[in-house]
Amino acid sequence: MEIAVANQNEPKLGEVLRNAINTVRRRWKMLAIVTAIVFALGTLLTFMMTPQYFASARVRIDPSRDPVASQNGTVNAALSDEAIETEVSAFYSLDLARAVVRDLDLADVPQFQEAIADMPPERISSPEDRETAIASYLLDNLGVFRENQTYVLGVGYENADRIKAAEIANSFADNYIKGAVGTRTSVAASQAEWYQEQLAELGAQVTAADAAAARFRIENRLSQGQNDGFSSGTIIDQQVAPLSGILAEAESFAAQARANYQTARSQVGRPGASVSEVLQSQTISNLRVQRGAILDTKADIEARYGAMHPESIKIQEQLRGVDQEINQETNRILTALSATASAADARVSSLRNSLGQLENDRASQTRAGVIADSLDREAQAKRALYEQLTEESLKATQAASNSLASATIVDMARPPEKPSKPNKPLFMIFALIAGLGIGIGFIAIQESLSSGIRTNEDVEDRLGVPLLAAVPQVTGKTPADTLVTHPTSFYAEAFRIARTSLLGTADNRSTVSVIAITSALPGEGKTTTSVAFARTLAMAGSRTLLLECDIRRATVQLSSGVSPGAKGLVEYLTADATADDTIVASGTEGLDLLMVRSPYFSSANLFENERMGQLIDQMRQRYDHIVLDLPPILGLADGRTLAGFSDAVAVVARWDETPIPVVQKALEALEASGHEASGIIVNAVAESSELLGGGYYLRRYSQYYQQ
Repeated sequence: MEIAVANQNEPKLGEVLRNAINTVRRRWKMLAIVTAIVFALGTLLTFMMTPQYFASARVRIDPSRDPVASQNGTVNAALSDEAIETEVSAFYSLDLARAVVRDLDLADVPQFQEAIADMPPERISSPEDRETAIASYLLDNLGVFRENQTYVLGVGYENADRIKAAEIANSFADNYIKGAVGTRTSVAASQAEWYQEQLAELGAQVTAADAAAARFRIENRLSQGQNDGFSSGTIIDQQVAPLSGILAEAESFAAQARANYQTARSQVGRPGASVSEVLQSQTISNLRVQRGAILDTKADIEARYGAMHPESIKIQEQLRGVDQEINQETNRILTALSATASAADARVSSLRNSLGQLENDRASQTRAGVIADSLDREAQAKRALYEQLTEESLKATQAASNSLASATIVDMARPPEKPSKPNKPLFMIFALIAGLGIGIGFIAIQESLSSGIRTNEDVEDRLGVPLLAAVPQVTGKTPADTLVTHPTSFYAEAFRIARTSLLGTADNRSTVSVIAITSALPGEGKTTTSVAFARTLAMAGSRTLLLECDIRRATVQLSSGVSPGAKGLVEYLTADATADDTIVASGTEGLDLLMVRSPYFSSANLFENERMGQLIDQMRQRYDHIVLDLPPILGLADGRTLAGFSDAVAVVARWDETPIPVVQKALEALEASGHEASGIIVNAVAESSELLGGGYYLRRYSQYYQQ
């Protein structure tokens, strides 16, 4: 197959233009409607917009009129671009806008009262608030720009009242000259002198603050310990952690000593308890062994002589002596355990006292550390203030030595005669262009959402296989009967075209004898196409057999109008019938049918046994052509198996309905199973489609057909 190659080829410019023209030709009504609607809306909005007038005054900055520079004898002949841009930004000062509001009494003008009417009442509760709100509104409509690379600044304002626009522009220019430029030089010099005095005083304060912070840390032993060259807290902080660990170990040992002592005492208190098992004392173990031997001897003597015999009394004395030694040893061990537990508790108490003292010292140091941090922050704040004052002093010094020049008004703003916007012709052109763009985008979206086959390019370029035939839409329950009732119709001619595409002409007849017809999905008209194609072959003089292989649907009898015989394909494949028992005549000369009597469902694949291959080989000897009505390729395994018995495979797709990606998957599934589709038969094509010449060429051929 050539699907991959077709997808990789970049479309030529001519093909892209042709596709675009065809799309516009097919959807020109929608394009015209969308364009007209957008253009009408744009035009309506343009005429509804309130005209705005833009008035502009011109201000020149003259470096030769800098009074400070003139006094120093160093008049700058040029101003930098940065200096000019700084003056442009100065026009957008809120203080300057307030001066304009006061100058023109704009707070009493209804237009500006309406502009701030939507603001929250708390923001305009006082006259000063209203003045600030109107000033902000003025700045939104102010425009200041430099004319090319000159020292001339244009100061423009846009307003619905052309006279008010000129007045506001002139007021901005006049108040700028009065307030922004006139006092800047003297102010900058005064600021520079004041900064120098403050820097000298603040420098001494910074030095004193640093010294006080360092002295406090030394006095309160807040020096930091070092660990591998890094600060790890104060010395007391470093002592607390190890001492806490030693205390934990001592407490654990003391608890264990007390537990041993209590366990030993509890065992001694119980009758017959063995302290040696708890304390593991070798002496007690030996005495226990000795006592056991005496008990054995005592039992033997008492059994032989009786309890009052002198030997029995002697043994009893020995037993009491051993028990006394055991009790003495046990008491000694208990005394040792008690001493160990007491010593451990004493050590824990001592360590706890030491740790408590360290914690108290650390708490004192923590409080002192807070004070020290406060001193550090105070010193740091003074240092930051010193640095800030240094920077401001530098700026003031530069402003005093490189002050901006004075300014003059070159041209006063005059009320404009024509509005600056909206530019109605331009807006209407934009509306037309926007309408065309939106319309093209709309039909492009419509085109992209349509994923079905529509044109010959959809088949040959996107699918990479030939178009065998385009079969027009025919109404009725059995469209295949049209070949019999109207053999000279365009429907019948479409199947003759498909026959020629698959088999070739009489002079160049191919060796194809078994033709499989399938589809990607159910409902594509595959069975109707199979019946019509088989009738076309038979009407051309070929002995033809239509073999129904879609055993789960069994719809050939509905499409052909012929009832199956007593036995069908399923009975043959299960060895319950011979081939001759299953073949029936179709009523069309030269065409026989081998059908499925009723839908058959089974987990076994009947087509994988050898009888199907034997049937095909046998029928090849008896018929010129065999048409296999296969199941859909996607979702069923039967179609891929049966395709191996054919010489050619035609895939049926429904016009403008079957998604092209689905057909691609079907072709890929055939290719994966070792078979390649011979082409596509597009079924149920509308006469107005481009695939049939958009109806225009079809009408020109009407004299050749009898519908």
